[in-house]
Amino acid sequence: MGKQVPQNPLQLVKACYGKLFPEVHRELSYWEKKAKNIPNEELRTQALSSLSTKAFHCEGGSAYALLAKDQWRTSVRFIVAYQTISDYLDNLCDRSTSLDPKDFEQLHKSLTDALSPNMDEPLPNYYQYREDQDDGGYLHELVNTCQVVLQSIENLHRFQSYLHKLASYYSELQVHKHVKVDERLHRLTSWFQHHQRQWPNLSWYEFSASAGSTLGVFCLVSYGLRGDLSDSLWERVYNSYFPYVQGLHILLEYYIDQIEDMREGDLNFCSYYDSNEELKQRILYFHKQGNIKLQELPDYAFHHLIQNGLIGMYLADQKLKEIDHGKKTMKALLKAAGGKAKFFYVNTKLYQKFKVALM
Repeated sequence: MGKQVPQNPLQLVKACYGKLFPEVHRELSYWEKKAKNIPNEELRTQALSSLSTKAFHCEGGSAYALLAKDQWRTSVRFIVAYQTISDYLDNLCDRSTSLDPKDFEQLHKSLTDALSPNMDEPLPNYYQYREDQDDGGYLHELVNTCQVVLQSIENLHRFQSYLHKLASYYSELQVHKHVKVDERLHRLTSWFQHHQRQWPNLSWYEFSASAGSTLGVFCLVSYGLRGDLSDSLWERVYNSYFPYVQGLHILLEYYIDQIEDMREGDLNFCSYYDSNEELKQRILYFHKQGNIKLQELPDYAFHHLIQNGLIGMYLADQKLKEIDHGKKTMKALLKAAGGKAKFFYVNTKLYQKFKVALM
C-alpha cells in the first residue's frame, strides 16, 4: 500500500480490497470468537448479530486507516473495536428489553471511556441498569483495545477534546432516540435547542443525523497515529466532519433504511422532510458544504473520495428498490455528485454480487 494516501478511486479500491478488508475481517473474526463465549444469551445474541449484519460499517470505516500511513494496521484495530462497540450498543438499544434512559447512558459511557486511556479507576459495569449482565468481559475488552491504541499516540491531548465532543453527541443521540416512543421527539428537539444558535442552518433532525456517525472519530485517530501534522489540523477536521460529512453519512443510511425502520417502529430522520425533493436537495447541500470544508484539510482528494464513496455505496443498496421514488432519487443524486460517486456505485454493486456468489 505504501505511504501514499489514495488520490483516485482505483487507488482507494485497490487498498480496500487488497489490504484493509482482509485486516478488518481478521479483527472481526477475533471479536466473533469472543462474542460466542458470552455467557448471557441475550447479550451473546445481540453481539453476534451486530457482527454478522453490520460488518460493512467496519469495512467502510477502515478506509480512514489509510490516513495513518505506516500505522494503518493499528488504525484498523481501533476502527473495528470502536465501531463494534457502537454497533453492539445499537443492537442492545434498538432491540432492548429496557426503555430506561439511565440504562442507555450507562451503556454508552463505554464509547467515551474507549477514548480515555489512563483512566484512574477500573472500567465500570456498563450493564448496571439492565437485567442482562454477564458478557464475559466482552465490552470491557473492546474498550481496552481502543484505549491501548490511543495510549500510543503522543499528541493525543491535542485532539482528545474533539474526540470526546463527537462521542458525547453520539451517545446523547442514542439515549434520546431509544427511549419511549412518546418521549423521543420532545427529547430530541429540546436537545437541539441547546445547539441551535451554533447551527441555525440545520433542522433538529439534521443535527441529530450528524451526531450519529463515527467517521470524525476515525479520521482524528488515524491522523493522530500518523503523527506528523500541525496542531491546527484537529479543529479543521472536526469542523468539516461535523456536521457535514457525518450528516451526509447518516442521512444516506437513514434514507435506505426507511421501510425497514417503519416496519420495526424505529425512528428515522428522513421521515421528517416535507417531500422527497426536499430530502434530495438537503442531501446535496450536505455534500456541497462538506466538500467546501474538506478543502481545508490535507489529503483533500482522499476526503473527497470518501464523500463520493458514501453516496455511491449507500445508493447501491438493494433496500432502495422498496422506496417510492428510490430509483429516481438515486439517479438524481449520482448525477449531481459526479463521476466518482458513479464509480463507487458500480463498484459496490459488483462487490455485492461477488459476496453473494461466495455464499
